[in-house]
Amino acid sequence: MNLPNTQPLSNAKRLLRLSSVLGATALAAGCATVTHPSPDDPWESYNRSMYTFNDTFDRALLKPIATGYDQLMPDPAQTCIHNVFNNLGDVWSAINSFLQGRGHDFVNTLGRVLFNSTMGLGGCIDVASMNGAKRIPNDFGVTLGVWGFDSGPYVVLPFLGSSSVRDGTATLGTFAAGVSPVTPVFEIDNVPLRNSIIGLYAVDTRASLLDADKLVNEVALDRYSFIRDAYIQRRNALVNSRRQGTELPDYSEEGSLPDYSDDDDAADAGAAPAAGASKTAQ
Repeated sequence: MNLPNTQPLSNAKRLLRLSSVLGATALAAGCATVTHPSPDDPWESYNRSMYTFNDTFDRALLKPIATGYDQLMPDPAQTCIHNVFNNLGDVWSAINSFLQGRGHDFVNTLGRVLFNSTMGLGGCIDVASMNGAKRIPNDFGVTLGVWGFDSGPYVVLPFLGSSSVRDGTATLGTFAAGVSPVTPVFEIDNVPLRNSIIGLYAVDTRASLLDADKLVNEVALDRYSFIRDAYIQRRNALVNSRRQGTELPDYSEEGSLPDYSDDDDAADAGAAPAAGASKTAQ
């Protein structure tokens, strides 16, 4: 006896679930209203709704997976994976340093990539940092800022989290143009392998922000405002440092946060929170 084809029914159920999620998101965006939004955040009503959607998605899926990955994956393996993805990101950072006219940063970052790719076994071991060559994080949003483009209003993007009109345009534009930190991964013809690496990249990125997530929970009275202000401050600091030829404070890891203890130096350290808090729980 032939069983009926259940594929169309399954597809219809998936479409219905997707439509329900999108409909609930749109409804939440229309219902939440902020009477006096921040000047840097004129779209706060929408942004808070999208933040809630992203946070719900994160808590339901990304964070549990990242937590399990962090607990089950041996630390040396995690470090190797994280370093490999950082090595790919350094290629994109070098390109943006060149576009910003920062030849010294371009040469140093390119040297990092070559050194780690060879002596560091494809980037698995961050030999460059061990020898004092620190990472110089960079992206096209910062490049546009150096060129004089204003950041525009703060905006929370679906799934991607904190951004601005300038940075969001830069991110989506570079992905559409096929140039991004993970472009080499998208060039892999083996689709299952390519998708697995992209999934691993997402999990590794989220796992690297677990400590920052915990810190935000401990110090923030309003997570949304804390994450927004941290993002805006750090992006401004990145652009200004590139324009002035200075360096940002070293927080060891891009996703870490400064010390918020009650000593005299804490006030200065808190002026430029790291971007990790801005991406957490989005």
